[in-house]
Amino acid sequence: MRGAVYKGFGWVPALAVLLGAPAAADVLDAAPAGFTVMHERVIDAPRARVWTAAVLEVGDWWNPDHTVSGDAARLAIDVRPLGCFCEYLSTTDGVVHLTVTTVSTNVLLRMTGGLGPLGLMGVNGNLTWEFWDADDGATRVRFTYAVGGYAEGGLESLAGPVDGVIVESLNRLAGYVEAP
Repeated sequence: MRGAVYKGFGWVPALAVLLGAPAAADVLDAAPAGFTVMHERVIDAPRARVWTAAVLEVGDWWNPDHTVSGDAARLAIDVRPLGCFCEYLSTTDGVVHLTVTTVSTNVLLRMTGGLGPLGLMGVNGNLTWEFWDADDGATRVRFTYAVGGYAEGGLESLAGPVDGVIVESLNRLAGYVEAP
């Protein structure tokens, strides 16, 4: 869409700010050719509810600053192999953020691609969301994002900022599900 600002290129200023921040503790590995980040938490709701919120209501909890349009309500996940984590800008325009590669309802969703500015680089990644039962009817959720490929200067310095986006996303999901 001509003139559309990647308010997710709001990712770019956010990424620039975060580049100066120390990497979070949940960067599992970071090297010039790639990195892996992982965050896990318990959400006080049944697994089916958490899955539904994460996958089918993504536009209600995703940070709008991490979108092209600045409007998270334009996001949707087509939950089937080769489905799309897409942002719809109009009836004809949009952005494929990630491609769904694995679905096991209420258990696992894996999507492949480069989120945000990573989609503009020579990289690829696997974003995996896992769901399993925890104590007292709660759900344990893990978000893992493994990224590899080429970026001028290497990918190691991007691990911390991407880690921040992943933990923020998981925390926003939890806040959304647990809100009264």
